[in-house]
Amino acid sequence: MGELKFSDNYSDLCKQTGVDAGFQFEFYCERCNDTWRTDFESYTGGQAAGWLGKAAGIFGGVLGNVDDAVEGLAQSGWGKARDEAFKKAVEQAKRHFHRCAKCYQYVCDRCWNSDKGLCLNCAPDAEVEIEAARAQGEVYAAGEKAALEGIQRGKKMDVKRDRQLVCPKCKTETHGAKFCPECGFRMAGKGQCPECSAEVSSGAKFCPECGHKLI
Repeated sequence: MGELKFSDNYSDLCKQTGVDAGFQFEFYCERCNDTWRTDFESYTGGQAAGWLGKAAGIFGGVLGNVDDAVEGLAQSGWGKARDEAFKKAVEQAKRHFHRCAKCYQYVCDRCWNSDKGLCLNCAPDAEVEIEAARAQGEVYAAGEKAALEGIQRGKKMDVKRDRQLVCPKCKTETHGAKFCPECGFRMAGKGQCPECSAEVSSGAKFCPECGHKLI
């Protein structure tokens, strides 16, 4: 496996100062996001500065002003030590990650197709794809069958009847019911004028065709 730079799939967990100062890095798979963390490596300069700072806090003015000394001790050699620690971390990470030659992402062993030398995004496992395709086919066929069943049911529905979807009295949604489910008001439907036989809506007071009084 070639050189790995890990420029965008790691977190720097290093701490420069304090009694727990040290180096640690966390790398993650760019396919499944599982992480792998390096062993913690102490940074003695930062830890010594941390203990010195604690001592200064305990003894107060006895040790004098040691802030500058503590900061200088922590910073001394930090950059070089951190770089060396990162190089070691990358060498360790090489045993846990692979770089795909097609998409250039770093992936873990579980997301690596060793037979193809590519990640599973670029070279999916054939058996997995077969099962996935079969499941998709079942869903598609079931949807097609359900659509045909819906067509048959739709053919039996009365589509000529006018439906009033909101009750004009209490403003409740009726979903096409003949009576309002909230107040019982009779929804609009087509009737016939006794004078001219024209169609009139239920609840109309006068025939819209001849003006005959209906109520």
